[in-house]
Amino acid sequence: MSGHSNGSSNGSTAADTSKPVPLWIGGKEVWTDTTFDVISPSTGEKLWSSSSVSVQEAARAVDAAQAALKTWRKARPAEIRTILLKAADIFEQRKDELAGYMKAETGALDNFADFNTHTTIENFRDVAGRPANILGAIPQTATAGQGAFVFKEPYGVNFGIAPWNAPYILGTRSFLYAIATGNTVVLKGSELSPRTFWAIGSVLKEAGLPDGVLSVIYHRPEDAAAVTNSVIENTHVKKVNFTGSTGVGAIIASKAGKELKPVLMELGGKASAIVCEDANIEHAAFQCALGSFLHAGQICMSTERILVHRKIIDQFATSLQAAANKIYSPEGDAPVLVAKPGVEKNKSLRSDAVAKGAKVVAGDIDTHEASAYRIRPVIIRDVKKEMDIYHTESFGPSVSLIAVDSDEEAIEIANDTDYGLSGAVFTESLGRGLKIARAVDSGAVHINSMTVHDEASLPHGGVKKSGWGRFNGQWGLEEFLRLKTVTYLEST
Repeated sequence: MSGHSNGSSNGSTAADTSKPVPLWIGGKEVWTDTTFDVISPSTGEKLWSSSSVSVQEAARAVDAAQAALKTWRKARPAEIRTILLKAADIFEQRKDELAGYMKAETGALDNFADFNTHTTIENFRDVAGRPANILGAIPQTATAGQGAFVFKEPYGVNFGIAPWNAPYILGTRSFLYAIATGNTVVLKGSELSPRTFWAIGSVLKEAGLPDGVLSVIYHRPEDAAAVTNSVIENTHVKKVNFTGSTGVGAIIASKAGKELKPVLMELGGKASAIVCEDANIEHAAFQCALGSFLHAGQICMSTERILVHRKIIDQFATSLQAAANKIYSPEGDAPVLVAKPGVEKNKSLRSDAVAKGAKVVAGDIDTHEASAYRIRPVIIRDVKKEMDIYHTESFGPSVSLIAVDSDEEAIEIANDTDYGLSGAVFTESLGRGLKIARAVDSGAVHINSMTVHDEASLPHGGVKKSGWGRFNGQWGLEEFLRLKTVTYLEST
């Protein structure tokens, strides 16, 4: 596989969709002889083809990052701020174009695409001013006449791997905190949405980010192991971050561990929403429906289980069904999932639950859609531990409704999972909500709002098999800085 560059200087114009999606390597658009087709999940038809990176071209991207590191690690906060603020402005100016790529490649609806572009713009602006606040330390030492400095320094070349489901938010954060702290990055985007990831590279190029500080690559599915392993093994790569499924995350963490390289992991979830008997039922029902069915449930923070006090569960179920119908009308088109296996997985989870005694509250598990990429939202009641859906992340529009008799039982069920990314509690008592939130093993718990919540100034990440490490805010910057201790004697 050979690559060729067009020598593009700024990448500021909209994509030419008649040509394959190029890679970004060392600040240049690179087309490869080997390509793969990108299919629209909304229509099932080919959108365009994309260049596919080879092991050799991935190594070129790492080399470009290593070369850029020599000067970028010395970039001053004002320079970083100028570039990131300009990137935010460009993103805002091009948001309709960029949202269009995301909607075409992932099947996202307008509201979720708008949420992605808006949040990404806010992330750029939030991070822009933070590097000036990175502080080291001058600790006391045990020896008289000796002093010490503790410096915070970039790791070097980072390898970021981002998924398709929220490509602008998750793709941008995989490099944003790293480059803001003087690192350089090779970003590997999903093969399901390469044009969307190309757009991220285009924005940063237009904003004036020096060549090599960020390269953006993608590849055919069959090349995943070879390309990913080669980059992790590369001696120039010093840290890896991955957002995606727990299964793939375990493979990448294992590989990075063998290479003794640190990783930041944001993985799957099985978020529970706990609805207490004193909750505002209408509000809780709408927030739970939104948390379950936003982007057809294809969000790692999606509400998977709703744990409702038995005293109110019948009233809540009625309200939840009405709220769900507002999000996806039963008379309208079924929501789109990005790939056919996701549809089959949700069908299997639903059928298994019903066969083992669960009841369908809303929706129809036997509905057949015109497209293999579509499936209707379903709410299933009386889910038990022996059902696959109790433990398995659906990553689709399937939610379980479970009755509980106490806060303690709700907490026990919420914690009865390998995951711990997000959660929610609905109650009119803040004290009660805080007590429950503190007892739930999760990276975040949201009182009186849905489980899907991500904003620039709040740390984001999970516990247990949902991963470790944090993106966002000052915590995100600290993830990409390592400490160096320097001591000195005042006289010799």
